[in-house]
Amino acid sequence: MATDGEQDVLRAAAMYYLQDMKMEVIARHLHTSRSTVSRLIKRAREMGLVEITLRPASSRAPGLGQSISATFGISTYVVPVPDSAEHVERLEQVAITTAKLLTSWFDSDMVMGIAWGTTLAAVSRHLTHKPTRGSTVVQLNGAANNRSSGIEYASDLISTFGTSFDAAVIHFPVPAFFDFPETKAAMWRERSVKRVLDVQRRADVALFSVGAVAGAVPSHVYSAGYLDDDDVRLLHSEGVVGDVCTVFLRADGSYKDVALNARATGPSPAKLHRVPRRICVVAGDNKVVPLLAALRSGVVTDLVVDEVTASRLLATVPARDTSGGRVTRALRGQPIRGRLGWPGDVQ
Repeated sequence: MATDGEQDVLRAAAMYYLQDMKMEVIARHLHTSRSTVSRLIKRAREMGLVEITLRPASSRAPGLGQSISATFGISTYVVPVPDSAEHVERLEQVAITTAKLLTSWFDSDMVMGIAWGTTLAAVSRHLTHKPTRGSTVVQLNGAANNRSSGIEYASDLISTFGTSFDAAVIHFPVPAFFDFPETKAAMWRERSVKRVLDVQRRADVALFSVGAVAGAVPSHVYSAGYLDDDDVRLLHSEGVVGDVCTVFLRADGSYKDVALNARATGPSPAKLHRVPRRICVVAGDNKVVPLLAALRSGVVTDLVVDEVTASRLLATVPARDTSGGRVTRALRGQPIRGRLGWPGDVQ
């Protein structure tokens, strides 16, 4: 049974949002002050009694989300943004939506794997506190490089997710890329590393973006000393267009025979496939080609993407993909989960 205070919160919210009454009028009805009404309305939002959603009439988001979902067999959440929006604004809007989705998807006794990067750092800034019990956040790929340890950057990012959910945090203190495949093989036999890999294998949720080799806004892995010039030239010669969790992909989604992947510390698409929910977060024109590669690899179950990037993704997909070609066949049988299109539709 609701307390008197909770009843006041409900009454104030109903008068303000449903009856379009001004705060001064509500204050008279409730025999209180305008400032108290303002606090009651704020409390209603914090309690989840009120959710505010903007639905621009001209937005293409719902239709784009349904088209992407039908083409790739995934759940899609297209975030409405104006065509004129700058990259930073698009990234922030996508990050806000992703943070909200995570709050609804991640709960007690679950394990979430996080791949560090610029996009995930944006998501971390918009997380709200959700108490959980027995949950764990684990780093999916190493962070050290030949210019700096890289560990502080990744550690702060992963810790932010852990703090937001009251979750235990497990870091992965290895390089992003080993110099030699043999070194990686030896490290993977160490008990301390095997412990982290075991937690990664038990993940219920994986959160990652895609990295772009080219473009005006370089992804973190290509701009922060993780690869030298010879590595980048080798990637171009092998047809690599981007990466997921620092595992490199060609445009067709293939990755197994890319030489640098033998030195990468992130989970391959094959290993990520074991994770029930795999959330890919994307904003930016330079991410369209690597996003398509990730979708073709079948590594994504849930995509959060801005409206402009979603539109350009569909314009890039060859007709054979949208008409039951390679992409659709590769993903046939994977269910479409969740509701599509608008962030406000997420429950």
